[in-house]
Amino acid sequence: MSYSLTLHTPDGGSPHARQQAERRFCQVLEEALGDAALVAPVYAAVQRIRAQHGPEPDTEALTTDERTVLEMWQHAETLALEAVFGPHRHLDEGGYEIRPG
Repeated sequence: MSYSLTLHTPDGGSPHARQQAERRFCQVLEEALGDAALVAPVYAAVQRIRAQHGPEPDTEALTTDERTVLEMWQHAETLALEAVFGPHRHLDEGGYEIRPG
């Protein structure tokens, strides 16, 4: 894996449950993006897009490539978050941190 992931959950949970959730998150994210090797570079590209255009970029202001990368990430992220937190998740349910490996 070319990255590491840490899930942040409000209830904490057991270390074993958190590790299982992190594995599930990574699995779904990797499947949605097509390969584990794509997670870190796509995430880094999205971070650059958000730094340049704001946290919720106007997709019309993005180049076609930027829009494609952002939409691909948002789709994969949504699937991974739903896999861990469920389809009716709320913003206060926790988040994640990805670091290049």
